[in-house]
Amino acid sequence: MKNNRERQSFASIWQKHKAKYLMIMPFGIIFVLFTLLPVIASIFLSFTSFNMVSAPKFIGFQNYISLLVEDSVFLTAVKNTMIFALVTGPVSYIMCFIFAWLINELPRVPRAILTLVFYAPSISGNAYLVWQLIFSSDTYGWANAWLMKLGITRQAILWFQTEGYIMPILIIVQLWLSLGVSFLSFIAGLQTVDKSLYESAAVEGIKNRWQELWYITLPSMKPQLMFGAVMQITNSLSVSQISIDLVGFPSVNYAGHTILTHLYDYGNLRYELGYACTIAVVLFLIMVFCNIIVQKLLRRVG
Repeated sequence: MKNNRERQSFASIWQKHKAKYLMIMPFGIIFVLFTLLPVIASIFLSFTSFNMVSAPKFIGFQNYISLLVEDSVFLTAVKNTMIFALVTGPVSYIMCFIFAWLINELPRVPRAILTLVFYAPSISGNAYLVWQLIFSSDTYGWANAWLMKLGITRQAILWFQTEGYIMPILIIVQLWLSLGVSFLSFIAGLQTVDKSLYESAAVEGIKNRWQELWYITLPSMKPQLMFGAVMQITNSLSVSQISIDLVGFPSVNYAGHTILTHLYDYGNLRYELGYACTIAVVLFLIMVFCNIIVQKLLRRVG
């Protein structure tokens, strides 16, 4: 009797919302095939020894033990990734909101132009070439040319071959590239804030723009703030291509080595897929943990 009621309930729900389910079905199928199933497969393979030639061999937690206890390069990658994320994550998040807030105050045409200008670096596949030119290690590099012209240094600095310069340069480049999807979502969120709220707030005693920002704008943009936080955390913890393109692979003393470049090493070069999946699972857990913490903090706003 209970099963019949459940079937009737499901049938009635399907009949009522059939159009909606059919519209989201293509995305649902793609999500399951290309996101959910690969994640499940990665978790399974992380407990195996798999080199893409022979069949996966179950070895339990051996990969995790080796990764967390014996792999010193991975610990260096974790340290670099955390430093990178702790700097670029919050700073880029704040930058995205501040620039979006300022640009939103402009008329329509200048707003559209500046939005494109700020967003363009994040979608440019070869944006790092600009920074290769700036920090070129010869006298033709812009940074070296100006430093020598001003008398600050007498010879060209080997920017990408000196351990102490690698992480600061990567952070600068990542911040330059960080005005991406989060930036656009913030602009969209600012556009949807009900303007009548500001008028009501003025009557209630709001005196300046900072109070408007804290009491009206931020609480009205919670969905966009959450989305932006997830994107910035994901971007700051998944840096690899910038490091490989700018400072090479491997970088000097692994100064630019991140968790994702470590994954690239074992997955794309050594073909140790079981170990690579272990790295991917650990990175996934770190991202989930960071997202939970940030979302709890953002829920306190407003």
